[in-house]
Amino acid sequence: MGISPEECAREILDAIPVVMRSIRSEMRSHRETGMSVPQFRAMLFLRRNPGISLVNVADHLGLTPPSASKLIDGLVARGLVTRQGSIHDRRRIELHLSNKGEQSLDVSDRATRDNLVAKIHALTPDERNMVGQSLQLLSKRRH
Repeated sequence: MGISPEECAREILDAIPVVMRSIRSEMRSHRETGMSVPQFRAMLFLRRNPGISLVNVADHLGLTPPSASKLIDGLVARGLVTRQGSIHDRRRIELHLSNKGEQSLDVSDRATRDNLVAKIHALTPDERNMVGQSLQLLSKRRH
């Protein structure tokens, strides 16, 4: 007899936060020297949402717009983020990662991926297949 849907859901809810905490911790440990965790989170958000506005960054980070502006100012000063006027709305400023910002996140991504590979390497081939197939099943959209 297989695992019930309720037990499966409980296993997922128990496992995913642990895995995500490990990934976030690893990524943060490889962030650029002197970069705060909120700045790092803002850069990850900008990578996923290029051209986003300051208000969106503030909402994502749970900051007031003035606090988010100060945070972004620091990233701009370090050359990690750029501000550009919108071609569609002159009043809107779009935020983008600079090439330096992309490279900074790439270093963190690569180190995190290497750490995951090392952990996954400890699994048997059957276990790796099971993990891969499970993740593929979970990531499929089912309606």
